[in-house]
Amino acid sequence: MNMDPSLNVLGEPLRLCSTDPMTGFFRNGCCDTGPMDQGSHTVCAVMTAEFLALSKYLGNDLSTPRPEFGFKGLNPGDRWCLCAARFMQAHDEGAAPQVNLRATHQRALDVVPLDVLRLYAMDVET
Repeated sequence: MNMDPSLNVLGEPLRLCSTDPMTGFFRNGCCDTGPMDQGSHTVCAVMTAEFLALSKYLGNDLSTPRPEFGFKGLNPGDRWCLCAARFMQAHDEGAAPQVNLRATHQRALDVVPLDVLRLYAMDVET
């Protein structure tokens, strides 16, 4: 699969989001993206109980283990590459998690404005 250039929203080389749990559309630990990534799994977010509950309510249960897919389920504090649209929806609902800007792919900016991402930044002075 082809990947877009791996730059973050700050224009720097994309950093690792998480390897435990292993995240990313390509399951390489980074929020890399490419033409096959229809959901734009580009926002490196730190899970919260509030966000996980919202995601489950919206039909994407990220907290329940699914061993048949090698997925142990997410817990508060886990880092995960979220779909940019789901992050924006969580922001609109007042339940957005913190974001690691240095590990968030620049393609997230197609959906989420940088000033919105900065509201939740955990790794860069706003």
